[in-house]
Amino acid sequence: MDDFILYFKMGLTHVLDFSAYDHILFLIVLAVIFNNFQWRKVVWLVTLFTLGHSITLALSAYKILEIRMDLIEFLIPLTIFITGLINIITAKKEPTKKGNINLVLALFFGLIHGLGFSNYFKMMIGKEEDKLFPLIEFALGIEVAQIIIVLGILIIGLLLKTFLKVQRRDWVLVTSSIVIGFSIQMMLERVFW
Repeated sequence: MDDFILYFKMGLTHVLDFSAYDHILFLIVLAVIFNNFQWRKVVWLVTLFTLGHSITLALSAYKILEIRMDLIEFLIPLTIFITGLINIITAKKEPTKKGNINLVLALFFGLIHGLGFSNYFKMMIGKEEDKLFPLIEFALGIEVAQIIIVLGILIIGLLLKTFLKVQRRDWVLVTSSIVIGFSIQMMLERVFW
């Protein structure tokens, strides 16, 4: 049980660490387009992102897949930028149609983000033979952290729309634009060529 708590907590704090805010930014641009009443799509969003990064995290932990870390560190803010840009381009569309795009992005870009988690996870488990249970425990911590972030963004959006009468389109445009600004800065800091 102590190991479960250890790996779960590490997954939780890894995502909620504000000094490594790229995961938070990605979840914000994925979730900002949803209304609070689309809870099924939001659950799918978080689950598909977890599935995507768990696949590449496992492949990396078992040394089946290895990709240069400097490339991954650049691709992570690029995924944030692309998702934010798609949000801006499609901001006028109904959230039900737009949400399907973000579900696909969550899975596909989750694969890239999983590789970003891989070095941290490898250092954490060292040379342990059993990688499966720590991987599952770590992924559960990440899942809970993602749910916290997504719920936070949905609550903020609901409050702004309800009390300040902010239009959904404006909420998506402003939030995505701010996140794009952060992602551009991160890409410039992580240029690998």
